[in-house]
Parts: sequence; C-alpha cells; structure tokens
Amino acid sequence: MKILFVTPECAPWVKTGGLGEVSAALPKALGELGHDVKVLMPAYRSLRDLSAQGEVLADIPAQGVWPAARVVQAAPSVQQNAGFSLWLLDCPPLYDLAGGPYQDERGQDHATNAVRFGWLSQVAARLGSDLSPVPGWQADIVHCNDWTTGLAPAYLSRLPGRAASVMTIHNLAFQGLFPASEAAKLDLPDEWLSVSGLEYWSQLSFMKGGLQFADAITTVSPTYAREIQEEPLGFGLQGVLRDHVDHLHGILNGIDTGVWNPDVDTFIPHRYDASTVQAGKRANKAALQVRCHLNLDPQAMLFGVVSRLTAQKGSDLIMHAVPEIIAQGGQLVMLGAGDTDLESALRLMAQQHPGRVHVSIGFDETLAHLIEAGADCFLMPSRFEPCGLNQLYSLVYGTPPIVHATGGLADSVVDEVTGFVFKNPTAEALIAALRRAFGRYRDPAAWDRLIQVGMAQSLDWSGSAVRYESVYRELRLRGI
Repeated sequence: MKILFVTPECAPWVKTGGLGEVSAALPKALGELGHDVKVLMPAYRSLRDLSAQGEVLADIPAQGVWPAARVVQAAPSVQQNAGFSLWLLDCPPLYDLAGGPYQDERGQDHATNAVRFGWLSQVAARLGSDLSPVPGWQADIVHCNDWTTGLAPAYLSRLPGRAASVMTIHNLAFQGLFPASEAAKLDLPDEWLSVSGLEYWSQLSFMKGGLQFADAITTVSPTYAREIQEEPLGFGLQGVLRDHVDHLHGILNGIDTGVWNPDVDTFIPHRYDASTVQAGKRANKAALQVRCHLNLDPQAMLFGVVSRLTAQKGSDLIMHAVPEIIAQGGQLVMLGAGDTDLESALRLMAQQHPGRVHVSIGFDETLAHLIEAGADCFLMPSRFEPCGLNQLYSLVYGTPPIVHATGGLADSVVDEVTGFVFKNPTAEALIAALRRAFGRYRDPAAWDRLIQVGMAQSLDWSGSAVRYESVYRELRLRGI
C-alpha cells in the first residue's frame, strides 16, 4: 500500500515529545512490512537546509485562500537512514518562522497556526486523491496525527478518487481550537461549521474535524481508547468518540529498539544486555551520579525521571514523595521542562538536598539515555498518559517503572511483575508504591527477577505496525 503519514514533527529533525518519536518509528516499521511510506511534514526554518538540498516533486500554485508551495523530497541519504521517504511541505511564509513548530521564540502560539496546519492538511488530502500534485503517486491511506492534521480527513472527504483516512489521537487534551472567523481562511464549507462538523462551543476544533470525518480512529493504547469515551479524559469530545466507537482502535505504541536499546546505545558509557545487566547498570549508575553531582553511593536506590514538568505528568506528586526517598536513603535525578512554578520549586528542592537530588531543566538527549541506563527505578506518576514511552524504555533498560494505572501505563506495566502500579493519582498512593519498590530492591534476587521479566518483553514496533496494517486493510476491503 501507498501510505502518507502526515505529522507536524518527526525525530530526529523535529521532536517536542512522543509524537516525534512515533512519527519516525512507525513509518519505518510499516516500510519494513513492504509498504511505500511517505512522511509529510512542514519545512520549518530548522529544516531549511534539508529542503534546499532535496528534490522538488511538485510545485503547487497559489489558489484561492491557499499560498503557493512545493513538495520536496529529502535527499536519498535521509531515506536510507530513516527507513522511509521524508517529504517536506515548503512554504516559507507559513513555516520559515522563528521559534518552534507551534510557538514563537517568546513561547506564544504562532498567529497563523490555523492556516499553517490547515494547509498541511489540505496538501495531505490532495496527495490522497486524484488531484495529487506529485505525478505518479497517490496515497491509498492518509494517516493523520493529532489536531495539527485534523482537517485532512475533512478535506479528503470531498475530493475525487480519495484515499481512506486514519486519525490517530496522541493526546486529546490538545484539540486545536480557533475562532470561527478563521473558517474563511481555511476553505471550510458552511455545513461543516455546525455541531455535527467542526463547531465546538462556538469555536473550530481541528481535532473534532478529524474525528468526525476519518474512516478509522486510533489511539495510542487500548486503555486510553476506553478512557476518552468518558469524562474527564474525553475533554468534551467523548460523545463524538462514542458515536464512532465501531471504528475506534486502541493500539499500544512500540519503541525504536535501534535507538532505545542498552546493548547498542551510543549515548551511554557502558552498554549491556540482559545477561550483563547487573554490571552494566552499576557502571552507568556511577556515571550518572558523577554527572549529576550525587553522592557516589552504589547502595542508594536511584530514581530517575525524564518528563515534561507539569501537573498532568504528576511532577507535583514526585515533589511530595521526595521526603520518603530521602528518608529511605534514596536519590533522585529529574530531567525536563514545563510549568515555570514547578521548575522553580524543583530547583529549590534540589538545592535543599545536595548530593541526593539533582534537577536539570531543559532537555538533553544524552542525559535522558543515561538516566534510563543508570537509574535503578523510573518514576512516571502521570495523572493521565495516552501511551507514554519512557516506561517502555525503562523496561528495556532494566529499570523497573513506578506508574499510575492510566492509559498506556496500565497497558504496559504489570504490578509486582515488571514494575509497580498504583491506582489513585495521589502523593499517598505514590509513596506507598515507593515503599514497595524499596522493599523489593533490598532483596537482590527478587529485584533481578523484576528486571529480567521486564527486559524479556517484546516492545519494538513490529507487532503494533501489524495492527495498524490490519486497520488499513480493513478500510481497503470496505472499499474506502
């Protein structure tokens, strides 16, 4: 099949979170199944050189509300390294902007985001129809991801010879809400501006548009697919999802084990596998303690966190649990950025516990890998988590995770078998789970069993890619 995977970000070029990693790993896995996969994303300023060195596949003239643009294929070396063809939507007035993919350098949303991602969706739709601007290539499946591509299934629905559309929800909390006045800039017909279309409390919801018009909807874990059909995690769209439940699928994300694998990881100083995990983790733990200015104590149970620092991720719960970690002789390393008040509070906490607590604000790929390899246990107490990837990395790295029973965390961690699961998103429940972990850690044989079962899991993308393939095939059999 010819699959167009349209996304606002794709690692390693643009990544703000899990979507960027999924957008690299899933297309690669689908390509390994024999499909012709193109990943379409905007040519942001950071990709200017990549776009300039690529091959122009199509010139798209300005038409109506839409500006002129080009579809550019990145150089062959990019495809060889990525495992798929990277197509860039080159439109400098919309994408050659200072800042990141969604916000400017001041942290404010780009003023033109509705048109920026409306145009990405429009071009994706054309590539899945008889109006494809690329000669000789038309998608059979247009696979859309989150609100930024939510208008593609809508646009596609009124084009001739259209492909089937799949809408994947990575996080329903972000819905792409814009004033209704933007409709004229987006070439939206009047009939789409009602409650049965994109209208959401007198605004336009790009996410709702994707859910209303997509031929299939997927989420990134089975539990999250159930959770979003009710409040609070439905965020007002639970009724729409229940209306489309017959084609709603929960498919747990995998991980790219070519990147996240302690046996081949070039970011960590001491590589290891399940047979050498004890020695490997001891050496990486020492390296992590040195790098983060912690006491060089091999007996201290070291907890790791790599996360956005927000209430959704349970960062405040971790703060409440720090006294328990300190009282039990443990250590904590946190890496992330997010809410400025939480960042300040975490910095102060680290200052109050020198040698025991370290907090790095920002993101550092090398440190993220070292935390997975060097920590004894990983903390992920998210209040909600559509899938989560770090708990999967932790299992592969022999770092049993402590997680709240929600979304993909509930689907991927088995209590007292591969990690520790607590049911209520409270500090008290997290502390109780920490105590259980400390107790198990002090029994080396029992802790090693936990590690070995976790490392034995098959967590790559092969199984999940087959499930996506089955969704595609079902749509094709239905004649969509």
